[in-house]
Amino acid sequence: MTWTALETNTHQDHVIAHVIGATPLGHFIWDETAYIVLDIGFIWNIYLDMEMGLVPHRLAISELEVDDETKKEFSELRNVESSPIESVELFENGEERRLVMNCETDKLVIETSLNHGWTRITAFIRGEFTTQQ
Repeated sequence: MTWTALETNTHQDHVIAHVIGATPLGHFIWDETAYIVLDIGFIWNIYLDMEMGLVPHRLAISELEVDDETKKEFSELRNVESSPIESVELFENGEERRLVMNCETDKLVIETSLNHGWTRITAFIRGEFTTQQ
């Protein structure tokens, strides 16, 4: 695949500026959206088209249309041992999108398909990788 840099808009630039220096603690996918739990008390929502938002942790969890047990599971989620985010890059290849979080010692990659409606998160932590779809 040939990935080309995707220009970010003002809102994306604003969200990215807030997450630089934050540490990802966990992630999950719900309804085609990637959710990144950050150590700053916020959850970073990343949609199929790479639009994004930064929502307070409790609000983000309470707005999910899931049962109470799933909300509890998501609110306590800590499935990544990452390091602070240093930079964020966005790419495109046709109808697919990729967001790369370059952390101090590792990398998290979110890939989406606009055509097929899927989202995948791959974590490259200390030389090992895990994928969630």
